[in-house]
Amino acid sequence: MSCPRRGGATVAERAGCCLPKLAPRLDAAEARRISNDLAILAHPIRLQILDLLAQYQGQVCVCDLEAALPVKQPTVSHHLKILREAGLITAERQGLWIYYSICCDTVQTMRERLLAQFALLG
Repeated sequence: MSCPRRGGATVAERAGCCLPKLAPRLDAAEARRISNDLAILAHPIRLQILDLLAQYQGQVCVCDLEAALPVKQPTVSHHLKILREAGLITAERQGLWIYYSICCDTVQTMRERLLAQFALLG
């Protein structure tokens, strides 16, 4: 492969001629963390759950979440588990029902991390 800036020099001949000291601003761990954040948010049902919980500052019963979403109970439970494991929501059992609430601090931390990365891109 030839280098357009070096008049057709080969890769071996140019050895970094175009962009000296080119290195990513993200290390592998941070890139993985941002990728995981995006993966958690990349499903429409999870976004809808977060939106529903954000609308109500108190706790929302799982039965209300199931009634509000266009999927069946096992799918809702699956997505709630993912959000709980990510620390974005909490669950509290009260009798037969489980009540969910959003973890504002964790959501804010994720938002800041993603916004900082997107600011670097454009």
